[in-house]
Parts: sequence; structure tokens; C-alpha cells
Amino acid sequence: MARILVIDDDKMICETLKTLVNSQGHQTESALTLGDGLAQNAAAPFDLVFLDINLPDGSGMNAVSELRQAPSRPEVIIITGEGSPDNAALAMKSDAWDYVCKPLSMQAVLLPLTRALQYREEKESQKPAQALRRSEIIGNSPKMLACLDLVAKAAGTGAGVLITGETGTGKELFARAIHTNSDRAEENFVVVDCAALPITLVESILFGHEKGTFTGAEKAREGLFHQAHRGTLFLDEVGELPLDAQKSLLRVLQEQRFRPIGSSHEVESSFRVVAATNRNLEAMAAAGRFRQDLLYRLRGFAIPLPPLRERDDDVIELTLAQLAKLSKHYRVPIKGLCPGFVETLRGYDWPGNVRELFNAVGSSFVQAKNEPTLFSMHLPADIRAGAKFKQVSGESESLPAVNSAPARVRVNESGAVQPLPLQQVRTETLNRAEQQYLIDLLNFVDRDMTKAAAISGLSRSQLYRVMQKHGIKR
Repeated sequence: MARILVIDDDKMICETLKTLVNSQGHQTESALTLGDGLAQNAAAPFDLVFLDINLPDGSGMNAVSELRQAPSRPEVIIITGEGSPDNAALAMKSDAWDYVCKPLSMQAVLLPLTRALQYREEKESQKPAQALRRSEIIGNSPKMLACLDLVAKAAGTGAGVLITGETGTGKELFARAIHTNSDRAEENFVVVDCAALPITLVESILFGHEKGTFTGAEKAREGLFHQAHRGTLFLDEVGELPLDAQKSLLRVLQEQRFRPIGSSHEVESSFRVVAATNRNLEAMAAAGRFRQDLLYRLRGFAIPLPPLRERDDDVIELTLAQLAKLSKHYRVPIKGLCPGFVETLRGYDWPGNVRELFNAVGSSFVQAKNEPTLFSMHLPADIRAGAKFKQVSGESESLPAVNSAPARVRVNESGAVQPLPLQQVRTETLNRAEQQYLIDLLNFVDRDMTKAAAISGLSRSQLYRVMQKHGIKR
């Protein structure tokens, strides 16, 4: 028996789906708002979620990722009355299982439901994988764990892997982790910095050359393709490869053979390629600046790395790891962190990602010298300024206060002023007090719903219902 959640603002749709799904032996819950659905999904494990797009308190499409990050990682089937090719494509890119248009038929509902549940059952029945060797990858946030899950899957295949992400997100670390956890771990891991390859020497560096082939070739040189034989070839910043080199690379990937410059015979090289880039290769291919066929070959398995600003839970763990490394290097006791230092780290967006964080921690370490504790003043001024700017901007956008003085009188039909009934005054006063309490609470916890629920003594679903009652959006 599977547990299914239906999120749709149409009560009839919810009841119809509940009846249909329950008839298949499953247990079904429903929610009429996105907030209530998210709360239920966070509070209890579900195997699958039927999700409407247009909900009164937000877009279901934007919530697919959050739903999928719950501990049970439910599959998501989009259901919508306003189907469009663009939305269907966006749903697939958002990691939804399927996209179904209303009006719903029995087959349209049960077919993807059955396939999704079969997929989950087979996935869970597999033998547990061996512990992943993470190298120096630090972090246990939901998005980081999802990426590590992809690393484990990619390591068990021979397919090409394309790692994408902003500069400083750790693309090379992930490439090394794929190699380390693969059956090629004992062989070479060869790094090719595509952005630093001299245009005139690209083929010589990749293919190698014979002695005397050109001026300066005083001895034969083994190319990087040959060095990676039986191992892994890591193409860093592959988007910087010139088009001519892209054509040559494609042929080598297809044939697993190449001819060193000046040689009369071809050389075999059975390597696995892992590529990384911070550029949009699809847009480059559409503009004719990157070969579409090479993109398909490289992207056998895709791993998109999240920026650090989406990994808030990992910032302090990364900081402590870097401080431990610095303390060991300089042979000094590890330093403590004052709350202000932690708040500044969490409040900054880190456009340079992990690399920028490590540089900031290193700078703070040096600034503190022999002091036992790191304070926010030890951080670079631009980081403190960026964190403070974000904090002040957030405060200026805080929810406005509610007029807490409800009306106690009214004008009757004759134009005379008379008091309102006591019960009406009590109800309005209580409602305004509740509304102001919620606004103060959300501002206090910076809209962290988990903290808000804990302080209020309400469950997340109860809290969402009270917020909806007072027209307060998350």
C-alpha cells in the first residue's frame, strides 16, 4: 500500500482522486492549498503527490523541488486544467514524474501512478550501495545529498557525465568523487583545463606528437587522451573548447581511437569522460558555438550542482572544516565562532560559492591572529556589507503591522451611532490579535515555518490554516 497526497484547490477533484486511488488499495490524503500540502508532505512520508499548478497561495510548478526534498522523496505528477507544451517541458525539467491535463480520465491517472509506484518499489528493493567515498565534499543539506546520490549512480556506469554549476561550487571535487567510486579508481584521473589550452597546441596536448613533427618537438610526447587510458578524463570548462577541437574530441569519444600528430598509426584509449562547465551549453549549441552532437555525447548523465546560497545548512559545516584544516596547517588550536560571525556567514549570498567562503574564512583566520574566537569584524568588509544590506532589505520588506483597534460602534439606518454587539467586538478583537501575533512571529523567525510552528505550539498544517484564515502568505 502506498501513501498518496493530492494537492488541488478543487474539492471535487480531490475527492474523485481519493476515491479512485483508494480503490487501488492505497491511502490518500488531500490539501486544498499549497501551504497545507507542503506542511502535510513535511510531516508524514508520501510515495507520490498529485499536484495542481494554479493554487490560491502559489504555483505548484515552483513547489516540485521542495516536495521532492522531503525525506521520503515522493514522485510528483502535475495535474492541470491549463496544459501547455512549455509547462509540460518545465515540469519534466523540475523533476516531476509526469504531466497530466484535466479533465482527468481513469487511464490518465492510474497509468502514471502505477508506473511511478513500480519504479519506487524496484528502486527500494535494490541492495544498499557501498558507502560513498566523498573525497573532500562537505555538506549534508538535502540538495547536496541529492547530488551525492547522483554521483553514486554515475560512478556505477560508464556513461559520460556533465557536471554543471556556478564557479566555485566544487565541480572538480565531484568529478574526482565519480572517478574514486568507479571501477577505474586505480587508474589515472587526468585533468584538462579547456580554458587554458593554447589554441595552436590543442591537438598536440590532447593527441600527443612524434619527435620532430614541428619546431620545438625535440622528443615524442604522450597526449592526455593516452594518459587517461583505462582511467577518467576530466574536461574542466569544456564550454571553452574551440570548435575544431570539439570535432576532434567527438571522434575520439565515438571511436576510442586517435592518431598522435606525425604518427602513421592510431592509438587506442579506453577512457571515461567527465566534463564540467559553468556555461549554458544548450544556449551555446543553439547559437552554433558548441556542437550539439558533442553535447549529447557528454551529457549521458547530468549532475547540476546547487550554488551555496541554496545550501544554507552547509555553510557552517564548511566553515568548521576549513578552520580545522587551517588550524592543523598552522599548528594552533581551532578557533571558536561568535554568534555574530555565524549570523554574517548565514546572511551573505556567496556569489563566489564555496571558494569565496573558504577565502573569507582564511582571511578571518589570519585577521584573528592569536585570538581564540572569530568575530564578524574579522571577516572582509565587503562580506559584512553584503550580509547587512540583505538583512536591512529584508527588514524593510517585513509584514506591516495590523491596526489593532477594531471598530466598536456602527452607524444605524437612522444615522445614529450605536455600540456593536459584544460578541462581534470579541470576535474582531481576537482575529486582529491573532493576525498581529502571526505577523510578529513570522518577522521574528524570518519566515522559517519550522521555527514558527515550534514557538506557536501549532503543527505546520495548523499554522498554515491559521495563516490562510487571516490572508497571510508565507
